[in-house]
Amino acid sequence: MQNATLNWMQENGYTPEAINLQGNYGNTALMKAAREGNAEIVSELLNAGADISVKNVDGNMALWLACFGENPEVVKLLINAGIEVDTSNVNGVTPLMYAASSGKESMVKMLLDAGADVSIKNPDDFTALDLASTLKIVKLLRTAHIQNAK
Repeated sequence: MQNATLNWMQENGYTPEAINLQGNYGNTALMKAAREGNAEIVSELLNAGADISVKNVDGNMALWLACFGENPEVVKLLINAGIEVDTSNVNGVTPLMYAASSGKESMVKMLLDAGADVSIKNPDDFTALDLASTLKIVKLLRTAHIQNAK
């Protein structure tokens, strides 16, 4: 690992020896870097063997946090690493639902391109389309739903 990554890890209470150690709120170094949108550190952590399947106390994996951070490069790194795109957190919310409800259009597009399932429902029986907060996101989700139905 590069010195910048090692310094970042130390500053944030993580170590390369325990790369998957869960700190505050159950977040690993990968989750924190993803939330910050720090592609360089995410890339190095993935190359060092960080576990992409770990969930924090809210049941979110690094992809959900990457959608929060809104760095397309980080989302792409995680998707290319094979992270599950349709995982639900403790509230039954997928990254696609979160991105749709938060108006994060570029994240919705990336998740759809990665094969995110538009038909998943949360415990309140809502899909990402039901939660969409912008007209552009509604259109993206409707188009994906129609294509998946074929």
